[in-house]
This record gives sequence, structure tokens and C-alpha cells, in this order.
Amino acid sequence: MIRIFANGAGFDADLNLIIQLAMGVALIAGAFLARAKRYTAHGICQTTVLLLNLAMIAYVMWPSFYSDVLPVLPNHLTDSYYGVASAHGFVAISAELFGLYLLLVVGIDMLPDRLRVQRLKLWMRVELGLWWIGIITGVLTYYVWYRVP
Repeated sequence: MIRIFANGAGFDADLNLIIQLAMGVALIAGAFLARAKRYTAHGICQTTVLLLNLAMIAYVMWPSFYSDVLPVLPNHLTDSYYGVASAHGFVAISAELFGLYLLLVVGIDMLPDRLRVQRLKLWMRVELGLWWIGIITGVLTYYVWYRVP
């Protein structure tokens, strides 16, 4: 089995961790692009991260959550293995769905006014914070699941 780190994780989990951390850095870079009023570059950066994360959820995270965590919920939430993964899943999917909503509001401009957020800059900052909470809980999940005793 190919491993990047010397622990119990497989290649997919290791690569996912690296990609998630890189995407977090890219989101911060995208925020700086917006601050510099480079809105097109900002939109491309954030959208690319959002869609790449959707692929990572579909191919790495969801299958693992579906087979390892979902069958035992809610009975084992106090067990760190399941609890931290559940917290990560909740926060991270909230960040992804909210990011997709913001993409609909800003990038595609297809929602009617009554369904659009006001104070967009505030909500984009909330999204960045939510995303980083998802990354932190993801790193914690990786640690709990794959640490070598």
C-alpha cells in the first residue's frame, strides 16, 4: 500500500488531507484577491476550490463516512472516532452547501432577489471561517482515525 505519512492512513486519506490543507490556503489567497479588488481571479479561485472539494467529498470522504460512521449513529457519538467524524461531517457539509449557495448568488446570478443574501462580504467571511472550522475538524478526524498508538 502506498502511504505518504507513516501512520495507519492509506494513500487516499493522506492525499485528501494534503489537498484539503492546500484548498484552505487557496481560500485565504482568494480572500486577499477580493481585498485587492481582483474579483474575477477571486471568483475563479474560490469556485475551483469549492468544486474540487465537492469531488473530494464524493470520492474520498462520503464513502468513508457512509461505511464507517453512518451505520452506528446516533448511538456512538460519545466515542471520539465517531463523534469527531460526525462533527466534521456536519460542519464541512454545511460549509460546502453554503459555498454552493453563495456561488449561485454571486457567480451564476440565478436566484431571485428574495432568496439572495444581503451584506455579501460578511457572509463570505462567515463562509471562510466555517470552511476553516471544517478543515480543523477534518485534521482532528484524520488524527483520531489514523494516529499510530
